[in-house]
Amino acid sequence: KPNIKIFSGSSHQDLSQKIADRLGLELGKVVTKKLSNQETCVEIGESVQGEDVYIVQSGCGEINDNLMELLIMINACKIASAGRVTAVIPCFPYARQDKRGESRAPISAKLVADMLSTAGADHIITMDLHASQIQGFFDIPVDNLCAEPAVLKWIKEQISDWRSCTIVSPDAGEVKRATSIADRLNVDFALIHKVRKKAGEVDGMVLVGDVKYRVAILVDDMADTCGTICHAADKLLSAGATRVYAILTHGIFSGPAVTRINSAGFEAVVVTNTVPQEDKMKHCSKIQVIDISMILAEAIRRIHSGKSVSYLFSHVPL
Repeated sequence: KPNIKIFSGSSHQDLSQKIADRLGLELGKVVTKKLSNQETCVEIGESVQGEDVYIVQSGCGEINDNLMELLIMINACKIASAGRVTAVIPCFPYARQDKRGESRAPISAKLVADMLSTAGADHIITMDLHASQIQGFFDIPVDNLCAEPAVLKWIKEQISDWRSCTIVSPDAGEVKRATSIADRLNVDFALIHKVRKKAGEVDGMVLVGDVKYRVAILVDDMADTCGTICHAADKLLSAGATRVYAILTHGIFSGPAVTRINSAGFEAVVVTNTVPQEDKMKHCSKIQVIDISMILAEAIRRIHSGKSVSYLFSHVPL
């Protein structure tokens, strides 16, 4: 039977190491470097012939460089006769460009899907895709894992009065995620409807639901500049919420995000480690991290042994 080989790209080595540790494996030998003309160069330092190869690379940091590095690593393994190459992409790059907003806008998430397939990926593992239809952009299997079980566990362990909380969706697009969490905790749900002037600028917010004298927990798949969730936190506090938490799968936190979180009224902003958070945590004591390496490791274990990963949508493998 082929062995599992795990290689790490340079976007998030800490997560790759955690996944390897949980599987009881060493990370594969690979050297990734930039040539003087800024081309990416990859050397796989061990045989992958006939093996079941997993390459971990998240869509964060220098996104374009990291995406190119991933494509080259997939291709390097493929032409070195790897049995199967699975790209483990915890935070999928370009996931927000999943449809045409304007008449001549590209659907870049589809382009990324085509590039991964062309490079030679046989399988994709990702987490909480911004738009689940991205799975349909691929002709290869895509496992879109869910951080929800880990989020539920965090809420129950860290928020003592969670039974009387309200789960809040910061916009209409996140209603499905928020109602799913509210249903599984058997608590109330509220929605914030935002009125936009133009992309990235929120004009006003309307709260639908009641948060008075309650803990409000905002849930979202992704926060980038954090304008929306910080506005939402202020709205919830002014509507009488006692404390406000935000729980996000992908904490991108670019631009003014950290400054905004520091000055907003959050008790905590909780993110998973699909994106490295060490630097951000140094500048913001409100950011807390849920480790999801065990979910990714268990998915790899199950795919390798030909089992379904659907079990992971309801359980946190401990």
